[in-house]
Amino acid sequence: MHLILCHTTVDFDALGAAVGLTRIYPGSRIVLAGGSHPSVRDFLALYRDEFALIERRSVNPNKIHSISVVDTQSCDRLGKSAEWFRLANLSAIKIYDHHPDIISDIPATESYIEEVGATTTLIVELLRNQPQKPLLTTAEATVMALGIHLDTGSLTFPHSTARDAIALAWLMEQGANLPVIAEYVEPGLPQKLQELLSLALEQLQKSTIRGYTVAWILFKTDEYVPGLSTLASEIIDLTESDALLLANQYGRGEGDRLSIIGRSRIEKTNLNELFKPYGGGGHTRAASVVLKEGNFSEILEQLVEQLKAQIPHPPTAQELMSSPVRTIRPDTSVEEAHRILLRYGHSGLSVVDEQDQLVGIISRRDLDIALHHGFSHAPVKGYMTPQLKTITEETTLPEIESLMVTYDIGRLPVLEDKNLVGIVTRTDVLRLLHQQQRPQKSTFKGCIPGVTCTSIEELLEEKLAAPLLTLLNRLS
Repeated sequence: MHLILCHTTVDFDALGAAVGLTRIYPGSRIVLAGGSHPSVRDFLALYRDEFALIERRSVNPNKIHSISVVDTQSCDRLGKSAEWFRLANLSAIKIYDHHPDIISDIPATESYIEEVGATTTLIVELLRNQPQKPLLTTAEATVMALGIHLDTGSLTFPHSTARDAIALAWLMEQGANLPVIAEYVEPGLPQKLQELLSLALEQLQKSTIRGYTVAWILFKTDEYVPGLSTLASEIIDLTESDALLLANQYGRGEGDRLSIIGRSRIEKTNLNELFKPYGGGGHTRAASVVLKEGNFSEILEQLVEQLKAQIPHPPTAQELMSSPVRTIRPDTSVEEAHRILLRYGHSGLSVVDEQDQLVGIISRRDLDIALHHGFSHAPVKGYMTPQLKTITEETTLPEIESLMVTYDIGRLPVLEDKNLVGIVTRTDVLRLLHQQQRPQKSTFKGCIPGVTCTSIEELLEEKLAAPLLTLLNRLS
């Protein structure tokens, strides 16, 4: 087994570099030494199943043959995982880092240390130099791009290099999800905007419409405030709102003006159309307008109501869930449950009693730990999670996302009159979140620049007989 170690309180650069290395070393697993940055924790609450993560306590040291370490050269930052460096069966220890001035105490056999903005950049360069360049998944490209963005301040920090920019460009070509990246990148505020932040938050108003949070603010200043768009981005993040109208009335009485910045994360809302009648505009999710006359408070209220009217009905659990649900009994052995997971490719199983009432859920991680400690014949009831968060068929997508992130839940059972009718997983949520982001056609190796090649799906439809294509779709 090849392990990839991330330092304690893992950040996006370490995680992104580790994810990239799993493409260089197929079959490798990522170990988080302990703890994570809050934003990484929230990210993994949704994306954990997309990556080859393994709990440290689930690792059998006798099966480790090589180790890679990312974004650190210190044993102290690896916690108890550093004990594995003393294993007699290790054939290689490799370090990948971007801090050339650090003195390493890791007994490395190979080191890849260069002065770039992010460790992830080094991994991207290795991937691009592979004989057969891999096609990353959206989740992989996204987390790697986040690693570079956060460690370089989106290429604004002094240590940023052209190599980081080239790496980011390649990850965008690979399908990095820009809206997701925008949620986790936190630009710093200038001193003036920091002072205004408290003033603005005091005037914050919120309303929940169809599962989405709409916020609006009207605050007054004597003079025009430059950089309100940055302040709007900060506020929409701090308040965890889905849409925001930030209005600043400035002037000293007669001749006042109103500057409104709009930001939205809601599909199908169009701020450009919202502001156009007032002489403003921009993009569908980011726009602005400046008003020179009128009752500013009433105009803002009208705009808020018009924005609310644009909000579509979000998808519900009924549209997302998988049904019927594969279940097991509480007395099913750990070994048998693990076999079922492997056979059907699930990341967890629902546990029901003789009346088919839901009594718990057991995840692959739970089973891995039980197997590691030699309890293959024990019943799953001793390892399942009995305290469950459940939803109904009417639960909306924003509410589902909130539950998954808040409680770090990968599966949410759907109940109707206490009966299990379906289950919503992280994969179901991510599939819906990314379906609008994934291009219909992709450019692959061998395409003429500027020409869009036929997609794999179209080639399969063209080359395969209908019965075989139907069977393939079922298997996938």
